[in-house]
Amino acid sequence: MKLYNTMTRKKEEFVPITPGKVGMYSCGPTVYNYFHLGNARPFIVFDTLRRYFEYLGYDVTRVQNFTDIDDKMINKANEMGITVKELADRFIAEYYVDADGLNVAHPTVAPLATEHIPEIIHLVETLIEKGLAYESQGDVYYAAKKFPGYAKLSGQNLDELEAGARVDVAEIKRDPMDFALWKAAKPGEPSWESPWGLGRPGWHVECSAMSMKYLGESFDIHTGGQDLIFPHHDNEIAQSEGATGKTYVNYWLHNGYINVDNRKMSKSLNNFFTIRDISSEFDLMAVRLFMLTVHYRSPINYSRDLIVQAEAALGRIRNAHDLLSRIVAAPWGEGAKEAEFVDSIGSYRDRFKAAMDDDLNTADALGVVFEFVREANTVFVGGGSKEGAQAALNLLDELMGVLGIIVKVEESIPEEVLKMAEERQAARAARDWAKADALRNEITAMGYVVEDTKNGPVVKKA
Repeated sequence: MKLYNTMTRKKEEFVPITPGKVGMYSCGPTVYNYFHLGNARPFIVFDTLRRYFEYLGYDVTRVQNFTDIDDKMINKANEMGITVKELADRFIAEYYVDADGLNVAHPTVAPLATEHIPEIIHLVETLIEKGLAYESQGDVYYAAKKFPGYAKLSGQNLDELEAGARVDVAEIKRDPMDFALWKAAKPGEPSWESPWGLGRPGWHVECSAMSMKYLGESFDIHTGGQDLIFPHHDNEIAQSEGATGKTYVNYWLHNGYINVDNRKMSKSLNNFFTIRDISSEFDLMAVRLFMLTVHYRSPINYSRDLIVQAEAALGRIRNAHDLLSRIVAAPWGEGAKEAEFVDSIGSYRDRFKAAMDDDLNTADALGVVFEFVREANTVFVGGGSKEGAQAALNLLDELMGVLGIIVKVEESIPEEVLKMAEERQAARAARDWAKADALRNEITAMGYVVEDTKNGPVVKKA
């Protein structure tokens, strides 16, 4: 498997630090609101990466944090008249509602910044001892220029960055490039005891402290959106490698930006959508499918029309799954070219894996899936054997499981509708076509359809 490493700007063969194991850290949300479409992309993409590693037989430890203390959290809690902890607890719970809707697996570990204050303080103390950080009026800053290779991930030019820095730099900072590791407490803010007085951690330091606690001083993969490369991930590297003297992460993976109707998503343009907004109108499995139709490093454009298309594509997959399931339950006949198709099933798996091995190319992998679905529909539309349909169904379930797309939707049909379908079938048997048509119309009016197959009627949600 090859992954594009942001640090080296090239695809590299993935070689884990510990054979058979993968350690992944993903930057999670700041929990002051429902997460939005831009957040959803890395959640979906890197959940798919985790699923693929597990499919290949790796034991994956995925750590994704929750930022539960920062300026946005404090401001929002004050606005709502609740504590920062109450705000965090609410939106962590809401995160899981939407993540579950997208079938994003829960992290192996989901640490909170406020529960790791001792680890954060220890890291800051280490950096001060090594001469890479300094205390100033209760704040602690990282001296960026003292770390050789600062901003090596983003490739930013330090002279240009400093030239572009704001003139009104706080006097307590020695250099405009320095960033906060610890912030002195302000009246009314949550704070913790530290060697520098009451205060709270800066944003960047929490990820260094928590990732190294759960994955070690060096680990395999760190993921996030492109917007986090600078300064967040550059600062993580400076903090972690400055403290340990070791390579922090072997592979840095970043997903591309998301636009809405070909424009940058922003509240000012009124094109800012949360997943909770979208879930009221669309099947979230279609949203997940949509996110995987474009390579994760490329920008992606969201629009209602594209999600409608994704829902139609998801419908094609589900229809094929339903057809194969019905044949497995009650086989009839044998599909045209069934034996030849079943013999070719392994080739679809091989092509799917080749795409996924090429830097998680889900777009090409889905192309293989849709080709398989088209062929399966053609082969089995007129019937088929149980063994052949089961082989095709197994592969479809296998590939959809890797992509995290739930195909089979367990939907209970109301007893009243099932009884009407039985009455309609009895009317058809008695050649009472008028009654059969009337019952069909009633069933349709209730939001269901009856499909007449060689195996008898099948009732489905319209």
